[in-house]
Amino acid sequence: MQDILTKFPRVNLCHQPTALEEMPRLSAALGGPRLWIKRDDCTGLATGGNKTRKLEFLMAAALDAGADMVVTQGAVQSNHVRQTAAAACKLGLDCHALLERRVQGKSADYEQTGNVFFDHLFNTQIEFRPPGLDMNAEAMALTERLRAEGRNPYFIPGGGSNEIGALGYVSTAQELVGQIAAMKLNVKWIVVATGSAGTQAGLVAGFHALGCDIPIMGISVRQPHDIQVENVYRLAVATAALLTDTPLSRDKVLVDDGYVGEGYGIPTDGTLAATTMAARHEGILLDPVYSAKGMAGLVGQIQAGQIGAEGDTVFVHTGGAVSLFAYEDQFMDLHAAQ
Repeated sequence: MQDILTKFPRVNLCHQPTALEEMPRLSAALGGPRLWIKRDDCTGLATGGNKTRKLEFLMAAALDAGADMVVTQGAVQSNHVRQTAAAACKLGLDCHALLERRVQGKSADYEQTGNVFFDHLFNTQIEFRPPGLDMNAEAMALTERLRAEGRNPYFIPGGGSNEIGALGYVSTAQELVGQIAAMKLNVKWIVVATGSAGTQAGLVAGFHALGCDIPIMGISVRQPHDIQVENVYRLAVATAALLTDTPLSRDKVLVDDGYVGEGYGIPTDGTLAATTMAARHEGILLDPVYSAKGMAGLVGQIQAGQIGAEGDTVFVHTGGAVSLFAYEDQFMDLHAAQ
């Protein structure tokens, strides 16, 4: 299969291709289709995760711009900030990050453990922000302030989610198409958590450019359906335009917002149950913000018959298990009640 990404600048940060593994015990427990998991939690950089793929392209752009530092933003327990900081260390750049206190009612430990602990280990300069701000605008303003102070910063949006970053998930699309063909799978669905939109948009754009019609279901972790569809579609169109002249139809963007619960970073009972189920049936660690809500959506759709029992279904694991340490109290409460 021809590599459709060779013309784009890229640095090597990622262990790839990542494995496509069967989940037979989880399949049996759910009585649904044969389940597979794309192990993008195993991309290698700073415990891995989906942002590493995006950063291969984003950090290449930063180096091409002669940057001496990168500026980005995310929620307090941001997987993206952790991987961006690690990539900066690997490439000899500084990293300055804004962390939004998006999740309310957490203890002080929430801002010290998990991803935040790793951020400090990678020497990230951190500033906190209250909830509800336009965080990309805040980070761009910081970028300009640092430029005025004599630095040469490169701005990376939250989640690495622009058309440059989304190319990282075009690479996943290429891998999946090749793996599915080589393993002779009959894949009916791809399921993935969707937040800042870059991962789902990259998959949609990649499948579109490769002529693959397998539907991709995004399980929203934050936004309602219509907003998330628009966010993903807009970015998928911009990304696809870098790869092909063929128009991308909006109906390629599928989103289920039924598993968001009370909001971003707030696990539902289903989130906690999906995390426990994946751990105890397959020895797989999910994160309570993204991948566990995605898995809760997969489980819910199988149980509701939205995903049928025939063929194969692939779950894309976006990583983030480091943030489990920031949610220990909720898991301890759950297990104490069992």
